Amino acid sequence: MTEWPDLAGRLDAESHVLPVRVYYEDTDFTGIVYHGAYVRFFERARSDFLRLIGIHHKELADGDHGVSLAFAVRTMTLDFRKPARIDDILEVRTGLAEYRGARVRLDQRIYRDGELLVVADVTVAVITSEGRPTRLPQILADKLLAHMPDERPMD
Repeated sequence: MTEWPDLAGRLDAESHVLPVRVYYEDTDFTGIVYHGAYVRFFERARSDFLRLIGIHHKELADGDHGVSLAFAVRTMTLDFRKPARIDDILEVRTGLAEYRGARVRLDQRIYRDGELLVVADVTVAVITSEGRPTRLPQILADKLLAHMPDERPMD
């Protein structure tokens, strides 16, 4: 199978960037993106951010680094500022805000042509297959920490 590296977006100096096109299925009867669709866009971006830095969900689940692990969303706060519409090309930006123990906090933003549309503050917990919080293995924690910003916000 041929790999398409751009499917997972790209890493830049401040964050991970994932382009997303708005399809009919993402909208409600008014043609505006349904609020639940943004949650899916943010989830894709978080997964691809991790993939590009070398942390793979399948390897975690398979226990390739010890015990079976997963990321579980603990909290998510969304601020809807402006609507997106069908056929818009969006840019989902994901940045690491904090990593402490079993907790990872991410700042996520969705833009259209440089205009901020939606802001998400997401905290995920690293958990075992039994649902217990745990730390990432050090080799994976180091990959994550390599993307800790130097205290500047994304916007």
